[in-house]
Amino acid sequence: MKLLSVAIPCYNSAAYMSHAIESLLIGRDDVEIIVVDDGSTKDNTLEIAKSYEEKYPTIVKAVHQENGGHGEAVNTGLKNATGLYFKVVDSDDWVDEEAYREVLSTLRMLVDGPDKVDMLIANYVYEKEGQKHKKVMKYDDVIPVRKVFTWDDAKNFKKGQYILMHSVIYRTSLLRECGLVLPKHTFYVDNIFVYVPLPYVKKMYYLDVDFYRYFIGRDDQSVNEAVMIKRIDQQIRVNKIMVEAVDLFRIKNKKLQRYMFNYLEIITVISTIMLIRSGTEENLEKKRELWTYLKDYDIRLFHKLRNGIMGRVMNLPGRAGRKISVAAYKISQKVVGFN
Repeated sequence: MKLLSVAIPCYNSAAYMSHAIESLLIGRDDVEIIVVDDGSTKDNTLEIAKSYEEKYPTIVKAVHQENGGHGEAVNTGLKNATGLYFKVVDSDDWVDEEAYREVLSTLRMLVDGPDKVDMLIANYVYEKEGQKHKKVMKYDDVIPVRKVFTWDDAKNFKKGQYILMHSVIYRTSLLRECGLVLPKHTFYVDNIFVYVPLPYVKKMYYLDVDFYRYFIGRDDQSVNEAVMIKRIDQQIRVNKIMVEAVDLFRIKNKKLQRYMFNYLEIITVISTIMLIRSGTEENLEKKRELWTYLKDYDIRLFHKLRNGIMGRVMNLPGRAGRKISVAAYKISQKVVGFN
């Protein structure tokens, strides 16, 4: 059995996918690299995937599927995974070689040890094009370093300090046990991927190494603000799936509950601000519909989200209120580094 399965969802990714694959090959036979071609039509993504499979038949597996979107490619990767642990690396991202070696040696140690760790966490780096200073998302001030720990050992995460898909490696069987299935033809499903399994996670391990390199800079990238506004219905869909997937008030561990509330809050803030930023009456109506949905679905959750600092700022009335909301969001972008 493989130690680690890595899924690389690819859609017309020929220009950059080799960098992602090459960065993972040093894991050799401990690693299974599942390159999922999500029905590419504009380039030779599938041919590149198959060429790596032919060259490294014990490491790389090329899988073709009809176009189903990023989430369906992750689903396919998980279905094909034989590794004890599972990681997603997007086709325009890559991993750091030295940190990767540490991650693999740590997973080997954990597999051979007495503790069955559900999640391994490492740092990720915002590789933002044109920026000399690269922001690193670290967790050493809130969770123990290089030791098995539980949610009880964690401190309260700061606003903006989130465990994203980039920073997490899950135990493969845990993802299957919790029934994780991402929706088709929907962007931003990485938020579901890191959020829904969390109540099932009991034991964790954190490596303070800059492992994942998250590239930001392509005009068509899903986190580009103009692209997010264009795809706002998909952002709202993800937001609602997260609301309905986990009853946060039934989570007994208060630290985990607080963390998940904060995560859901920022997703809801992003949905709200993108609707405001678009400036159209149609999207302002969608903003009202989103908050009405929250109120109707769970009044306690509505009040929790609405009465937080960001929730209050995002719902200031009138044009002047919307301007303040946008200004607050821009400040948050600089401080936190999201988008």
